Amino acid sequence: MQSFSNDIEAANALRSYSSDLKKAIGQVIVGQDDVVEKLIISILCNGHTLLVGVPGLAKTLLVKTIADVLHLSFKRIQFTPDLMPSDITGAEILNEQRQFQFVKGPLFANIILADEINRTPPKTQAALLEAMQEKSITASGVLYKLPAPIFVLATQNPIEQEGTYPLPEAQLDRFMFQVTLDYPSFEEEVRIVRNTTGANTAELTKVLNAEDILYFQDLVRRVPVPDNVLEYAVGLVQKTRPGANNNSSTAQQYIAYGAGPRASQYLILGAKCHALLKGKFSPDIEDVKAMVLPVLRHRILRNYKAEAEGISQETLIKQLL
Repeated sequence: MQSFSNDIEAANALRSYSSDLKKAIGQVIVGQDDVVEKLIISILCNGHTLLVGVPGLAKTLLVKTIADVLHLSFKRIQFTPDLMPSDITGAEILNEQRQFQFVKGPLFANIILADEINRTPPKTQAALLEAMQEKSITASGVLYKLPAPIFVLATQNPIEQEGTYPLPEAQLDRFMFQVTLDYPSFEEEVRIVRNTTGANTAELTKVLNAEDILYFQDLVRRVPVPDNVLEYAVGLVQKTRPGANNNSSTAQQYIAYGAGPRASQYLILGAKCHALLKGKFSPDIEDVKAMVLPVLRHRILRNYKAEAEGISQETLIKQLL
């Protein structure tokens, strides 16, 4: 861990490390620059991300690549209808000495890919989300701390919703961001096919480690926020709530339930980190606006009128802005 004489020096170093991270990830992942930036911000804010995209868009490869360049342990859990909570948290077994021994599950890693989280029953979903929130699990009355830092990337497939268990709104709220992956452009897909069908493999450079990330997570928390930026973020979140005294016609017409206080917290945290990565030492309103879509997208519940008229969450958020 490199030592810094003050926070300004550390902030400048973080910006440089962020650039190195993107270059290293870009050796494997073609395009998806906005997705990569949001994932980096989420990790530096000690948050979790829900990634929505059709199969084949390199979600698993992206997360594995980030784990490699950050020198963090990585585990992938394929969620299925028969997955039990003990399959992911771990369980006690009787060893050769006829004593009970706790065998750790795949949750004991720094970066966890929860693939197709909506395909497993609520009991297993709840076990994962409890571990995300508490950073620990309990087995047979014994508390086991999960490794720090811990970052959960859960994926959902937007098609084939038959036989799935959609996450309730209260559990969706545990995720800092919901990020949507789009298809690559023609030029990007040509590069993807060329890179993945040849004999060459990229040598990934390790940019940061767990100790560095914990330090920079603390640095993000120390970034000062002007009152007007704080009030803007809170005011924006309150505009999503129908019936509140905010004179928002969009919320009254099209929103059944708006975002809670956790959205305001994540808007400010994300804005702090976004500002640091852009070379600023304090966030402004533009930094808050850059975080609005991924923070609010999964926290706004549309009413019947919005669904009938085909108005998406993204459209509603843009109207609120």
